[in-house]
Amino acid sequence: MTLPTTLRLAAGAALAAGLFASAPAYAYQQEISNDLSRCDAGSGPAVKVTVRGVKSSSGTMRVQTYRGTSADWLKSGKWLHRIEMPAKRGTMTFCLPVSAAGTYAVAVRHDVNGNGKTDLREDGGGMSNDPSISIFNLGKPSYTKTRFDVGSSVKAITINMKYWG
Repeated sequence: MTLPTTLRLAAGAALAAGLFASAPAYAYQQEISNDLSRCDAGSGPAVKVTVRGVKSSSGTMRVQTYRGTSADWLKSGKWLHRIEMPAKRGTMTFCLPVSAAGTYAVAVRHDVNGNGKTDLREDGGGMSNDPSISIFNLGKPSYTKTRFDVGSSVKAITINMKYWG
């Protein structure tokens, strides 16, 4: 191998290492508490989610962030952060930190009877950008309808709950 070839390989390796080091790392399945101070001014990156239309104070609310990609959106085990807490009728607010600026999506589920299963007659849900959810798409609209960009600060979004029963 000649010196120029060796230098080119070393430079290529260093460049590749630098590119990979700067790519955001995504750690999946992190259950966190609802710490609203992480969404204070000057904090971030994070997503402040206001959920409107919670029908009752029974059961559990679950809010999850996903990367806004077809490979991750609503895929089992591909959620980034999850907050679970008792439901409160009306409006609830959640703060979901994200590891870096990027494209994300949020899903919300109200398990009204707290049984850990989705009961179509009773439970409700919602997603970022409020896409149409119906029995025909099984409540799983495309990631292209739910994704949004987060910069280096806090991104505020509102999700309106939908109930099938």
